[in-house]
Amino acid sequence: MSELMKTAVFHGINDISLEECERPHAYGNKVLVKIDCCALCTWEQRVYTGVNNVEYPFIGGHETSGTIVELGEDINTREWAVGDKVVVGNTCPCGDCYYCKTFEEQTCSHFSHSLQLEGLPYHGMGGLSEYMLVNTHSLFKYYNASPQEASLIEPLSCVVHSVETADIQLGDFVLIIGCGIMGQLHVQLSKKRGAVVIVSEINKERADLAKKNGADYVIDPSNENLTEKVLEYTHRLKCQVVFDTTPFPTVLQEAYTCVSNAGKVILYSSIHPRSGESKLVPIDAGWMHSWSIKTLGTANSNSRDFVRAAALVSGGIVNLKPFVSGIYHESQVKDAFEKAIEGSSYRIVVNFDQE
Repeated sequence: MSELMKTAVFHGINDISLEECERPHAYGNKVLVKIDCCALCTWEQRVYTGVNNVEYPFIGGHETSGTIVELGEDINTREWAVGDKVVVGNTCPCGDCYYCKTFEEQTCSHFSHSLQLEGLPYHGMGGLSEYMLVNTHSLFKYYNASPQEASLIEPLSCVVHSVETADIQLGDFVLIIGCGIMGQLHVQLSKKRGAVVIVSEINKERADLAKKNGADYVIDPSNENLTEKVLEYTHRLKCQVVFDTTPFPTVLQEAYTCVSNAGKVILYSSIHPRSGESKLVPIDAGWMHSWSIKTLGTANSNSRDFVRAAALVSGGIVNLKPFVSGIYHESQVKDAFEKAIEGSSYRIVVNFDQE
């Protein structure tokens, strides 16, 4: 008789429910991971609200922590064991294209959120499931953290990639626009790179947390002139690095008024809406040329980023506890999404089989 497991399935906009399907088993070079927690990323929230178009039915979830419960017969037991605490990442890259082969799998030519993973009944990234069948190259061990905190290692890995792309130097002035979870993680990592950190945030509670996370200056752009305050705090230099963690084209345009000569603007967030003229940001190309302004996009993360992010959390170097805003049981997955889309939370986490 087949064993069953639970998985949360999107069937339409604002329509997600818990279903049962056949539980897979490890074999060959596959590992079976019991998912402990899955955090609800903005990407899945946009699936729930219909902003991100997917083909239904769809199984979301990619910010996951779990425990190895079965090993296939070909698994290297010197490296992996039943009981290992792991995060699951990098299930979307193909592994075969030029970018994957040159260790840039975050820009995989065939990257797709809609692959159908083995062992799951529908396509999607699959983390909102009780079990996942994965290759070990998609697994990263963690220690000394709760499963809820560990589920946020994936977003931290994306910020690791962003901060290393920016190549922050000791003493740089860094501006971080937006203090949601991704902005807050940029604050922590930028401080650890030796930067003077300025944040722009209209929400006082988030601004106060950014200060606790190490921000040196806080600007409220709703009642202060962002560019003028940046000039004041940087002694007229402006910032060598500007991270925009918001999805708004108008905010990105303002980011360019805060970057120094030879500085970098990092486009961390996806821009929404992504159609029509609203996605276009007018920039003076002659000014960019004259002052050596660099624009860099960064999205997703690769295996190296995951290893580093897991080490940062395991070693207590980065604190993820403040960003777990709510914990819901799997049976409450719809309520969890309703809470997440309110916009007042950092991350809502769904627990599987944990009361």
